[in-house]
Amino acid sequence: MTMAATVGREIRTGGMTAEERKVIFASSLGTVFEWYDFYIYGTLGAFLAKYFFSNVPPNVGFIFALLAFAAGFAVRPFGALIFGRLGDLVGRKYTFLITMTLMGVGTFFIGLLPGYASWGIAAPIVLIALRLVQGLALGGEYGGAAIYVAEHAPANKRGYYTSWIQTTATLGLFMALLLILLIRTWMGEAAFGDWGWRVPFLLSGILLGVSIWIRLSLNESPVFLKMKEEGTTSKRPLGEAFGEWSNAKIAILALLGATAGEAVVWYGGQFYALFFLTQTIKVPAVDAQIMIVIALALGTPGFIIFGWLSDKIGRKPIILAGFLLAALTYFPIFKALTHFANPKLENALAHAPVTVIADPNECSFQFKATGTEKFTTSCDVAKSGLVNLSVNYNNEAAPPGTKAKVKIGEQTLAADSPTFAKDLPAAIKGHGYPASADPADINYVMTTVMLWLLVVYVTLVYAPIAAWLVELFPSRIRYSGLSLPYHIGNGWFGGFLPATAFAIAAATGDIYSGLWYPIGVAIMSLIIGFLFLPETKDVDITRH
Repeated sequence: MTMAATVGREIRTGGMTAEERKVIFASSLGTVFEWYDFYIYGTLGAFLAKYFFSNVPPNVGFIFALLAFAAGFAVRPFGALIFGRLGDLVGRKYTFLITMTLMGVGTFFIGLLPGYASWGIAAPIVLIALRLVQGLALGGEYGGAAIYVAEHAPANKRGYYTSWIQTTATLGLFMALLLILLIRTWMGEAAFGDWGWRVPFLLSGILLGVSIWIRLSLNESPVFLKMKEEGTTSKRPLGEAFGEWSNAKIAILALLGATAGEAVVWYGGQFYALFFLTQTIKVPAVDAQIMIVIALALGTPGFIIFGWLSDKIGRKPIILAGFLLAALTYFPIFKALTHFANPKLENALAHAPVTVIADPNECSFQFKATGTEKFTTSCDVAKSGLVNLSVNYNNEAAPPGTKAKVKIGEQTLAADSPTFAKDLPAAIKGHGYPASADPADINYVMTTVMLWLLVVYVTLVYAPIAAWLVELFPSRIRYSGLSLPYHIGNGWFGGFLPATAFAIAAATGDIYSGLWYPIGVAIMSLIIGFLFLPETKDVDITRH
């Protein structure tokens, strides 16, 4: 493709061509794959623990299985560096063809991998290695897909075209849940538990084959072809992107002013909302999942709407509006979830105050980065027990060396008592706190409406983010510059949200106080994005 053809593509304002639809479809398949893998691994974690970590107690094995999953997220920024550099050196098409292949091979071979009983310690080692390969590949997948679509899109439709990539999380969720449900129903629980759990992993091979076939038929990005014609591709993209302050500053601002806020709103509106429903206000898991799925289905068109709107009024106002709305309304929305989904808990929180009396030096900030940390002092035992029971409490300092006590009305329990774990739930229940939400009390419509609002915020911050990030970075270092802040923001700021929220709630005694973490990060991104990040919708993305 000549430079003239490239420029013609850049200024063309007509409808979507068949080639462009193919570009969007092929690029989106990678994100579908990412979420399909995410949900099948998460949903089938108990089976992975049983077969690959059978040498330890079941609860420890499950933690190890989750840690293997987390390892894939932890290495994503490193994958962003590796494949970002490759994408800027050799091209967008071939790089995300490699990342797609690695992701698919990793998922497929989990389905074939022998368990601990056959391979011994080699089985969990290989499982973790496959997760690391997937994580590294994912570090280059999203950036490649976003850049490839944006660099094919007409200048006035980059927000709309790239917004289609953002809808695929929902498709991945539906694919995973539907396939697992159908396979379990067809073969029965016994066969599924024996070997059928492997089938969803193996079926990823079909998606891999289709994806590779389609991506092989694509052309290279016209923007990259133009750079190759002119001889202006970067010879050291990582050095230029992060070693030169003018470019490194953009990456830092993109992280703190865009992707960090986007990540906490995204995780807060979907994953933390599900965690809050099931773990905090004790809504039955199936009911919570159904309401989340309905909210996702109703909210998903927002990705397309706000992507299209960002081409009209800009990326910045839409994303910043999402940050602002989340910061202003998270507390009332999550309190409304309690009101509509578990009114008995709401009543107990208002009328049955609880106090933890403890030596402050015994009380830890219970942040669990890996899930294996132990918090065993009497204060930590008391506070984590109350948070797990969704009980608000006040803190009262005791003299140094005092063992923690929990005061519930006129009743006092010693946290170091051997029967504390049994006595606390009984005492809490006796003072009106329900063990779980009563399905008869749940206002399903209004609970789903609250969840839908959270998804709308997700669409506000996520729909234009791909176009904004693409437009922030010059083309010669775009793959490297975009990928790293995106994956640090989503993998670390977003990924640590549940653990951080739990630790804040345990420290303060307020089940809603964990919301200060996403609110604080959203406010940070709102201020930094407003003050320091430019509007980009009209920039020339062919600039070097």
